[in-house]
Amino acid sequence: MILGVGTDLVEIERMGRACEKDYFVMRTFTEMESRQAKGSASKLAGSFAVKEAVAKVLGTGFRTFMPIDIEVLRDGLGKPYVRLYGGALARFQEMGLQRIEVSITNTKEWAMAFAVGEGEKAGKERDNAAACNGKTGEGD
Repeated sequence: MILGVGTDLVEIERMGRACEKDYFVMRTFTEMESRQAKGSASKLAGSFAVKEAVAKVLGTGFRTFMPIDIEVLRDGLGKPYVRLYGGALARFQEMGLQRIEVSITNTKEWAMAFAVGEGEKAGKERDNAAACNGKTGEGD
């Protein structure tokens, strides 16, 4: 069941300027993210867009955690995935999420990301959501 979706759009040039400030990079990206990006403003913009999209999946934005609590990495084929830490991980567990899938696309000027959180709602939350959808519960 989809429990949350999020999307974000980041201007690559603006991210490049922000990354000129060491404190921004250190507070926003993990060491592994920085290493994988190899200084590419396009990759960092894509990763930041994922962080924003995941914060929207979690339904809080960056209120109870920081961008660095969402680590965006790429597998051997370049497919992005996330690892969660601190408050982001706590919110993930609180929501009953089981996984978050992400996708990134870029143009010359923009990086866009989309995230989907999947899991099972528990107890009353699930029953209330079913009622809002015109269903009465399991088996409908």
